[in-house]
Amino acid sequence: MSRRKRQSRTRPEAVPPALLERLAEILGADGLRAWQAGARPAPVAGRVNTLLTEVPAVHDELRADGFDLERVPWLSEAFTVPPAQREALTRSQAVAAGRVYLQNLSSMLPPYCLAPEPGMEVLDLAAAPGSKTLQMAAMMANEGRLAAVERSRPRFHKLRANCRRAGADCVRLYLKDGTMVGRLTAERFDRVLVDAPCSSEARIDASDPASAADWSEKKIRRLAGLQRRLLSSGLEALRPGGRLVYSTCTFAPEENEAVVAGVLSQFDGAVSLLPADIPVTSSSPGLTVWRGTTLHPSLRCTARILPDGVMEGFYLAVFTKRASFAAGG
Repeated sequence: MSRRKRQSRTRPEAVPPALLERLAEILGADGLRAWQAGARPAPVAGRVNTLLTEVPAVHDELRADGFDLERVPWLSEAFTVPPAQREALTRSQAVAAGRVYLQNLSSMLPPYCLAPEPGMEVLDLAAAPGSKTLQMAAMMANEGRLAAVERSRPRFHKLRANCRRAGADCVRLYLKDGTMVGRLTAERFDRVLVDAPCSSEARIDASDPASAADWSEKKIRRLAGLQRRLLSSGLEALRPGGRLVYSTCTFAPEENEAVVAGVLSQFDGAVSLLPADIPVTSSSPGLTVWRGTTLHPSLRCTARILPDGVMEGFYLAVFTKRASFAAGG
């Protein structure tokens, strides 16, 4: 085995200094400390699938099985259990049968902000593995049409299996490149979710340097281009007066505020931001300056969810479409 191969398998001993410097710039000193503290074992969050059952019935079932369940005040379907009960919950019959879906609370915020209603036409532009798709199907009570798009064939099959297990009958699945969907379905949808593939900076564990092994600023720049194309496609597919939520699980401004600012400029007045009305305190407004570049002042309407030992890091921006525009912007 070559020296290079041996080195590539060596477990890193520290999170890259460049990443720590970036996080300090983005989050500030307090936010960086919160991220580092978030490495401790966190409660496990789940969501009751109301397509198959009712919330009280599942709470009774889990408590009877010995789980120390705590309800989430801002979402009646959501709950947490202590970290020590993670494996037991994962292996529970409630999860196996689709009555419960394991999902971090931060991941439940994009559908919460999108607020799809029964009877609507909704688009989920990067849907796999389906946590937000299934949450939206439940919010819609299986009434209406939810188009779930995924371009990766293995992830598409997992999405399909999850939808079948959950009884999400209003979901229509499409194995397709989401960047092309807007041109094919211009101004069709009442609600659009773009939970974009990202560098996952917010999922890096401060106590496990190996979790940062794939991180690089080059990767961030590459993904930012894809994210902007997906967001543009989603806005093309949105009807005037409709709502779109853009979300990522990264802290990177290049993938968050800069992408949002780019489409605000691209569609010049035809789309605007709404306040990201989130029911959690562990958040901060979007940045309006990044590394010397001044961004659109309305970016303060967006929200960066900060890790606090329960919530994972996330970013959300809520758009409305004010006027029609030609495909491609």
